[in-house]
Amino acid sequence: PQLDLSRVHFTGKLAYDDYLRVLQVSRLHVYLTYPFVLSWSLLEALATGCIVLASDTEPVREVIRDGENGMLVPFFDTEALAAKAVHALAEADTLLPLRENARATIMECYDFETRVYPRHLAILARLQNH
Repeated sequence: PQLDLSRVHFTGKLAYDDYLRVLQVSRLHVYLTYPFVLSWSLLEALATGCIVLASDTEPVREVIRDGENGMLVPFFDTEALAAKAVHALAEADTLLPLRENARATIMECYDFETRVYPRHLAILARLQNH
């Protein structure tokens, strides 16, 4: 009964640019995956500087460090999820360092032009020389 439904949006399918704009203005991105691989959507959310609350699973821990560049909760702990979501929404302004660290993580480790593509080329070069 306390949920303001006028502030909850179900967008349906979005064009990529629109999806990025939604992430940029979002106060919180909840990312739950178990036990699957990490998806590009988590990286995109972090890259936009969105606060990310994610499941504390192996693939997610490869990118998110709880309290440093995102927030983690045990996948099956709905009470912890709700409590951290409320905290993130209530304290969004004080969590600016978390948002900045999220974007920095992506730029430092996963940027396509400066990190991923050069690594890919190096692997191909090594394979070609063997």
